[in-house]
Amino acid sequence: MLDPRALAEHEDEIRESCRRRGIDGVDLDAAIAAQRETTALTTALNQLNQRRNAHQASGKKKLPPEEREAHVALGRRLKEEVAALDARLGEAQEALARAVAPLPNLVHPAVPAGGEENFNELRRVGEPPRFDFEPQNHLQIGERLALVDFEAGAQVAGQKFYYLKNEAVLLDLALQRFALDVVMEEGFVPHLTPDLARRSVVDAFAFSPRGPETQIYSIEGTDLDLIGTAEITLGGLYIDTIVDEDDLPIKLAGVSHCFRTEAGSAGRESRGLYRVHQFTKVEMFAFTRPEDSDAMHDELLRIEERIYQALEIPYRVIDIAAGDLGAPAYRKFDIEAWLPGRGEGGDYGEVTSTSNCTDYQARRLKTRFRRKGTKRNELVHSLNGTAIAISRTLVALLENHQREDGSVAIPSALQPYVGRESIGQR
Repeated sequence: MLDPRALAEHEDEIRESCRRRGIDGVDLDAAIAAQRETTALTTALNQLNQRRNAHQASGKKKLPPEEREAHVALGRRLKEEVAALDARLGEAQEALARAVAPLPNLVHPAVPAGGEENFNELRRVGEPPRFDFEPQNHLQIGERLALVDFEAGAQVAGQKFYYLKNEAVLLDLALQRFALDVVMEEGFVPHLTPDLARRSVVDAFAFSPRGPETQIYSIEGTDLDLIGTAEITLGGLYIDTIVDEDDLPIKLAGVSHCFRTEAGSAGRESRGLYRVHQFTKVEMFAFTRPEDSDAMHDELLRIEERIYQALEIPYRVIDIAAGDLGAPAYRKFDIEAWLPGRGEGGDYGEVTSTSNCTDYQARRLKTRFRRKGTKRNELVHSLNGTAIAISRTLVALLENHQREDGSVAIPSALQPYVGRESIGQR
């Protein structure tokens, strides 16, 4: 969340951020008023406590009987006033938290204006394949080679669930291990994370809109949610923690299942493995000093590109427009892979993203670092990046590496993990 103490000071920037994001209905005036009310009550409570402490100190002196009774009565009244003011402050703090929660992060000056279609394309890497035959989409390939079973998945768990079978299982595991080897070489510490997190942790990452548009599965009768990304469980390792400046950056990698309701998703782009309720992902996560987060953002993108270049999949890098940013993101880059089976003749589709969330998540997490020299505690910046999202990467692999004889070539970087050069023709 934004710093409640700085709302009035940065009012123009916050309003501009909301305007660029196309967000209506956010009541910044109410948030500023709630902060002022909280500040005023805090000051009043501190003053009343000082008066009460002074009164208690004066009571240590021996007082005449006629003064003792009045002193005790005043002490009782001051105690009641402190309790009442403390309750009012608690209510005001809750109101402030509710008012600040909808406010999104600020937006990087270089982020393009507009919505989903107004991204800025930064570069293209690799040439889309030219086939001497009629290429198939991943659904056709998966059915023909018995790699995925959507019908059984729907029967057992519902639509948008699936079974991976045969060589697809090997590809899934190979992609996980390949991505882990890359990120470990880049200095990330690997973790297998829980697939569940407490709701307070999920909320800290601003992944918690409830209602018909939620992307979160909640476990009835508990305070637990199924995670949509290991970003939540990796960042949660450092809740209410102060680290030394020399310990930064902290670079973590997490393997987890990811669960998303995909509320509102429809159309051809959502078919098959591209948009599903459950998938496996290797996620990168980092905490940095504020002055280092832009450089770390570039590093995460470089690693994502390294992985996709090794998989020999053509892609483009885009700078997401302000109106398409999630609330925590200051800036977000996506890698969109070329998908030959999309539309008429192929198109690009998102396969990874990386976001700089500055101190927006760290403020709720209470994750800080101790600055050398000043010994002052400051909020860290948090960043995340997809190393591999298995389901979408399988789509890109099957469609880009299909061959005329019906087989699918395995990129050389992946062959040691799969144990073969191709899958297909039995």
